[in-house]
Amino acid sequence: MESTATAPIFKQLKEVIILFSALSFLFYGTGCFTSLYLRAEFERYGFSAQRRLIGFLQICGSLALIIGNWLPILGKAGALGLALMMFAGVIVRIKIRDTFFQTTPAIFYCLLNTYLVFFAY
Repeated sequence: MESTATAPIFKQLKEVIILFSALSFLFYGTGCFTSLYLRAEFERYGFSAQRRLIGFLQICGSLALIIGNWLPILGKAGALGLALMMFAGVIVRIKIRDTFFQTTPAIFYCLLNTYLVFFAY
């Protein structure tokens, strides 16, 4: 059983994790439209034609995480979409033979958003 003293700490931690993920994907999704580095990365991944769509979906997922504070089902859907996108990112990184270090961010965000699906909303 959770004590009343620790309950606010877990609520705040959940909110920080949601905000961290949302801001990360908002930043990265926006970068899909503006960054020459990301344009080159998407070419390397073999997804240059889908770069803008992926960026748009990341921005939508980011906004869904934030709106999830008021509409939890939307937050859960956003977290699920981002987790699946990052799982696909892990697969792509493995397929193009990136190093574990290069794959780590995709693994991290996949796990983070999977956590949000099950425990945050």
